[in-house]
Formats: sequence, structure tokens, C-alpha cells
Amino acid sequence: MYKELVDKKKTMAVIGLGYVGLPIALEFAKKIKVIGFDIREDRIEQMKRRIDPSNELEAEDFDNTDITFTANIDDLKTADFYIVAVPTPIDEHKKPDLNPLLSATRTVGKVLSKGNYVVYESTVYPGCTEEDCIPLLSEISGLEYITDYKVGFSPERINPGDKKHTLTSITKVTSGCDAESAEEIAKTYEIVIAAGVHRASSIKVAEAAKIIENTQRDINIAFMNELSMIFNKMNINTFEVLEAAGTKWNFLPFFPGLVGGHCIGVDPYYLTHKSAMYGHHAQIINAGRGINDGMAAWVAKQVTIRLSHQFTNLKDCRVLVMGTTFKENVSDIRNSKVADVVYELKEFGMGVEVIDPYADPEEVQEEYGYSLIEQPSGKYHAVIVAVSHAEYAEMDEAALNGLLVQEGLLVDLKGLFRNRINNLNYWSL
Repeated sequence: MYKELVDKKKTMAVIGLGYVGLPIALEFAKKIKVIGFDIREDRIEQMKRRIDPSNELEAEDFDNTDITFTANIDDLKTADFYIVAVPTPIDEHKKPDLNPLLSATRTVGKVLSKGNYVVYESTVYPGCTEEDCIPLLSEISGLEYITDYKVGFSPERINPGDKKHTLTSITKVTSGCDAESAEEIAKTYEIVIAAGVHRASSIKVAEAAKIIENTQRDINIAFMNELSMIFNKMNINTFEVLEAAGTKWNFLPFFPGLVGGHCIGVDPYYLTHKSAMYGHHAQIINAGRGINDGMAAWVAKQVTIRLSHQFTNLKDCRVLVMGTTFKENVSDIRNSKVADVVYELKEFGMGVEVIDPYADPEEVQEEYGYSLIEQPSGKYHAVIVAVSHAEYAEMDEAALNGLLVQEGLLVDLKGLFRNRINNLNYWSL
């Protein structure tokens, strides 16, 4: 398989062209023949015009690539090596929502041929590939697993907005259903992964490795958030505490904040779901999720308490929230916990306006039900810097003061302005 892909006698297809799938498709397309498939025709048309709908890639990233973009399932029939890179979200009950993954699996099953490979990159719980996906592939294709087609799992590790740790510079974990497929899949990824490949011993090991990456971060951030709650009662700045503690060589650099997005705030629920099926209640993981899920409400409460000390009527207070994406310098708003802060403040009766230079206003309106303003309108009783966009980090005290009424409150959730504010009413985590 590997050799025939390199010789362009066989073709790779990438199913799902979001922030994970498109970079993979384009990187491989510099070396081999690729079909890029997505169910949304509007996104396909953008990519044909060298536009990344996720706003992560530039037009030149499409240069010198042997790729065909399509939303037509019939075009997939000529492929031999399928990579599935679709979202794996949670539902309203915080349970795994496998519908996008199973839908993509059905698509592949309809075009799967003898001798083909299927590799999953979507983050799942250990066992999902073999227990949920492979039976569906066999049922729809009529082919026999391992005998007729091979399957592997190679979890994505792309970090949106990160221009340093890119696809090719991050070690790739790969796995296969048998020794032959494990080696062929590893060698295939080595075509583009300059950092090298780690060959996991099994599909389940590779699945588990991915799921604990973000779960570990979630737990560590939850610890920082709990520290912030404790130190807030003691009138100690948590960022200053962490700066001091960080002078020890083995102190881990984690910080408090809102935990959203489609990875850290989601993946742990896949692991707790699976652990419960084995009769184990994941105490630390669930506790961490509880802390981080409640952080937005806690922040809103702290802002409200401080405003009530300065102003007699909260319903007269105007609040500007700066940033609504789930992290800095990206346009992605999925599972942004900033929205929860906005909702909570509105529940207290305050007038809340939101600004963000990266987010798409229509997407924000559709997803969260509030509109973005282009520019601040007048002065505010509180300004909450919720996302550390580069534009905000460059602001000085005078610029921030110009947004506030007298005795107004500056809320710095990311600790951007610590040691830079001298005269403003300032609060940080």
C-alpha cells in the first residue's frame, strides 16, 4: 500500500475537511494523489478557490498539491487508503455523539473495496474503532475485516492557531489491526511527518493515548481553577503564585481559565463514558470536568459581586466582553465558555456587548444567540478581557481606561495585564 501510494498507483481519500482533515489532505497531496471529501458543498467550493473555511491555512498552502475536492460520494470509489477526520462532539447530556463518525463510516463502507485501508483520526474512547466502526464497515461493504480490508487508528494532534507545532513537526502515533497494516500505515504517515512516527502496539492503545492527552490537560487546568477560587478568597493573585512556584525546575506550567473548544472540554467525557461501562466511576476526571464546566458561572459571579460594591444598580451596568472564540488568535467558536459568561451576566440584568476581531458574527449569532459589535460603544462599567487575542495583549492601561466609566472594573481572565495596571480597578483569576 505504502509503495503504491508513493508511486501514485493508488489514491488516498480524506473524509472530513475541517481544521484537522484539510491540513492532512494538503500535506499528503504534496507527495501523493489525494481526494478531499466533505459533505458540505459550500466548503468544497471554497477549497476549490484555495480558501480554508476554518481560516487556519493560507492560499499558498494549496500550491503544488495533487488533490481533488469533492462532495460526491461516487468520486471516492477510486480511493484505496481512507483517512476519517470528522468531529466527535458530545450531546446535551455530555455523552459521546458518534453520529458524525458513524455517518462517515457509512460513507466509506459504501465505497470500500477489497485491499483498501481505513484509518481513523477522530478522537474516541478506547474500543470505539473496533466495536462501533469496524462492524459497520463490514456490514455495509460486505467485506471481511482484516481478510479483505485493513483498519488503523492515528489520532490527530493539530493545535488550532499554533504556527510552531504544526502537523509535520508533531510526532504521530499510528496503529494497525495486524502487523502488516501497522507497518504500512506508519510508513504512509512517515511520507509527511518530519518529526517521525510512534508505532503503538494496538488500535486501543493509540485511542487511549489520545484521549488521555486532553484529559490530563483538563485535570491540571481544573486544579489551577480551584486554586484561583481559593486564592481569590485570600486576596492573592493566582498568576503571581504560579510565577513564583514556577521557579522550581519540576513545577508544571498550567494556568487558570475558561476551558472550552472541541478537545479539552469534550474528550474527557468520552473516557468517563467508557469507564462507566466497565463499572468504574472516574472520580478525578469527573471532578475536574465539574470545576471547569462551572468556571464561567464563577467568573460571572465574581464580576457581579465587584460591580455591586461600586454601583448601586446592576441593571444600569454595561459590560464589554472582549473575545468570544474558544482560544486566542483563531476564529473557532465551538464550545466557547465565554458564551456562558455572557449568559450569566445577562441573567443578572446587565447590558452585555461582545467584540471579537476573529469570530464570524453570523456564526456567533447562530450558535449562541447574541450579536457582535464592530467597535466599543461608549464607556462600560466593566471590561472583561476573556480571550488573549494579540490585538488585546498590545493594549495599554490608557486604552483600557478609555473604555471604562470612573471606578469601572477591568477583568483580566488571562492575566495579560498583570504588573501593567497601576490605577484601574483590576481583577484577575
